[in-house]
Amino acid sequence: MKYENEKIAGTLLFIGGIIGVLGIIIAEALYSGYSTADNYISDLGVGPSSLIFNSSVFILGAFAVAGAYFIQRVYDFKLFSIFAAITGIGAMGVGLFTEDAGVFHVVFSFITFLFAGLSAIISYKLQKPPSSYFSVILGGVSLLALVLFGSGTFLGLGKGGMERMIAYPVLLWTIGFGGHLIGCSGDTCTTKKS
Repeated sequence: MKYENEKIAGTLLFIGGIIGVLGIIIAEALYSGYSTADNYISDLGVGPSSLIFNSSVFILGAFAVAGAYFIQRVYDFKLFSIFAAITGIGAMGVGLFTEDAGVFHVVFSFITFLFAGLSAIISYKLQKPPSSYFSVILGGVSLLALVLFGSGTFLGLGKGGMERMIAYPVLLWTIGFGGHLIGCSGDTCTTKKS
């Protein structure tokens, strides 16, 4: 049963991450005049491709919450499960409360970005090197970009480019960590339970 829960969690995270990445890419492609440097990611949620973006972000969030449940069943690592669930709830909120919802959107976006980065970092306990190292690096890059973004420091990438430096590392981590869990067979993939 433990093995099955691990596979289910991995599958949910893997598919959710792919839906998130492809949802952004497809929404950008269908949004005429959209600039990845000059537009926020969330501009996609109120533009001509809003249905694609909002539904993909909501699905990503729902899969993250479900994945957190199954990870908790396997590893009993409450801190990770809570952070991953909060990330998912935040993403679902981003999909429901678009940019024009004002402060609600800002709060859900911040929650998503912050807890996704933290989830990636603390997931090192559920992996062996080098996967654990990559998780810490990707989470750290995301959190550093969040701080830079919040301070208005875009490093020549524009606001949209810097926002992607927050989102893409944790989306890549989600896909990679999901794949890691899919390929695990019991204790052979982790260093410890929690």
